[in-house]
Amino acid sequence: MLNISGIREGVVLDHIQAGKSMDIYRYLRLGELDCTVAIIKNAKSNKMGRKDIIKIEGSLDAIDLDVLGYIDHNITVNIIRDDKIAEKRTLHLPKILKNVIHCKNPRCITSIEQELPHIFYLDDKDHEVYRCRYCDEKHS
Repeated sequence: MLNISGIREGVVLDHIQAGKSMDIYRYLRLGELDCTVAIIKNAKSNKMGRKDIIKIEGSLDAIDLDVLGYIDHNITVNIIRDDKIAEKRTLHLPKILKNVIHCKNPRCITSIEQELPHIFYLDDKDHEVYRCRYCDEKHS
């Protein structure tokens, strides 16, 4: 059995769909942070069969919960203080996404104006559909 030590202060992202942890690592830019990050892939889970877990030592400030909610709103965010789970947060689909996804419409203003932020709004929560704020293009 593999043993990964706990963390005193930080964040544990649990219930990540198996195989998705590296996508989350890239989206959250965890490689740019000056802290310890442990990725556990394909851990056994009673609830999911297999799951990934990411442990991040340090502050929650470094983690964009909107990005995380967009990637997978079923992830559990455990905030660790003094070696214990101090708080559990559930994620939701964010109403607005800014500079997370990009508009694919070549006629969109964001294709011409490079410094314009890519802003998408949640159009259909049930089907998880986001649309570009500028041109209304559906993101798939």
